[in-house]
Amino acid sequence: MKKVSRRGFTLVELLVVIGIIGILAVFAVVQFGNSRSKVRDAKRKSDLTLIQKALEVYYTDNEAYPSTSGGWWGVCATYGSHPTSGANGYVPNLAPKYIGVLPVDPQQATLPAGSCYLYRSDGQQYKILSHMSTETQVPPSDPFYDIPRSGSQFTYGLCGPTGAAACAGW
Repeated sequence: MKKVSRRGFTLVELLVVIGIIGILAVFAVVQFGNSRSKVRDAKRKSDLTLIQKALEVYYTDNEAYPSTSGGWWGVCATYGSHPTSGANGYVPNLAPKYIGVLPVDPQQATLPAGSCYLYRSDGQQYKILSHMSTETQVPPSDPFYDIPRSGSQFTYGLCGPTGAAACAGW
């Protein structure tokens, strides 16, 4: 009688392979989630830089920055629920003339109250923040590092003009 050889995998071998694929899938999902956070943080930096450039053009035309009388303005309820354009926009009168519309945080709808882009100015200096919405720690070497909020390290900030006291004091 001929011996029939069976080719195939045993149940144990199949379970081991499925387990390994599952572990690799978990690593891929975790890595993908981290890259999405980094992309959103890059968008926040890009938004702040865009606002800063529009502010400098505004200053060239008006010899002053849009003023909030020294108060913090933002689209979030904690900071006045200001719109993204017009005289009452969170950066007054910047949009639509100097920037089409003021950007909002990429996760604005899911952030806790008080987490949004903020602007503050006395007309001679300004500060813009991505306040409590960044997803990765900001190292002190980062140009967006905000000294007054260094304890939290989850806020990006830019000031103007360069070296303004607002960077250290606001």
